[in-house]
Amino acid sequence: MKNFKWFARSWMSLVYLFLYLPIIVLVIFSFNEGRPTRWNGFTLNNYADLFQNQQVIDGLFASLRVAAITSVLSVVIGTLIAFVLVRYRGFLGKTLFSGMANTPLVMPEVVLGLSLLIVFKDLFHVEGGAYWTIVLGHTLLGAAYASVVIKARLSELSLTYEEAALDLGARPIQVFFLVTLPMIAQSLMSAALLVFTISFDDVVIAEFLKGPGVQTLPNVIMNYSRQGTKPVVVALGAMIVFVVSFVLITGSIWMQKREKRRQAEIAAAFRDAT
Repeated sequence: MKNFKWFARSWMSLVYLFLYLPIIVLVIFSFNEGRPTRWNGFTLNNYADLFQNQQVIDGLFASLRVAAITSVLSVVIGTLIAFVLVRYRGFLGKTLFSGMANTPLVMPEVVLGLSLLIVFKDLFHVEGGAYWTIVLGHTLLGAAYASVVIKARLSELSLTYEEAALDLGARPIQVFFLVTLPMIAQSLMSAALLVFTISFDDVVIAEFLKGPGVQTLPNVIMNYSRQGTKPVVVALGAMIVFVVSFVLITGSIWMQKREKRRQAEIAAAFRDAT
């Protein structure tokens, strides 16, 4: 048993080292003076150059804009897809509809980007330079992910609450907005965050659909990487790590406090009942 514990701990240590060592190296060399080939001394100039780089700032706002719009559209479309697949079980063509809704999950992004490029540029003769082509491409992919998350929650949701609302005189549209949506609100938020992350991180579809005047942040990073790793790119990667870590830690602390508060309220209600 001791040998097994030693092996398990060693294996997990190697896994964590494999996953997080590149991130640790990235953060360390973001404070390095000069290119990240060897340690030349501590400096904060890389971050100063990062905050003064207009191309990076424009790419950041472009990615945030595209990701925000994409997450909203994807959640709306994904909710409708999930609702149809879960609540309407016997309509004609359901298998085809379900397969088409899940196709973007298994289709390579290169194929999606190329097909959308042909549709926009060759069929509809859409010229580049706008964000909405990237938004539509990301929405096609994001709606598939959102529908999977929301469908899982809807499948667990009992019909009792909706049927009770219908028995009390509510219309189906009222039941959907006043009963169903509040009960799946957490899955909607989870889907929105997932799609936001996917859209913000995507480079393949954006590379196909972006116009000459549009550069998302991943495209900016790719352009810099073609010229060799620059200190500003390393600082940008480290900054993303800092922001994501802060959000995760803050969210975890908030969820823990919320869970403790909920447990305390349950315990208080139990004491009052007894």
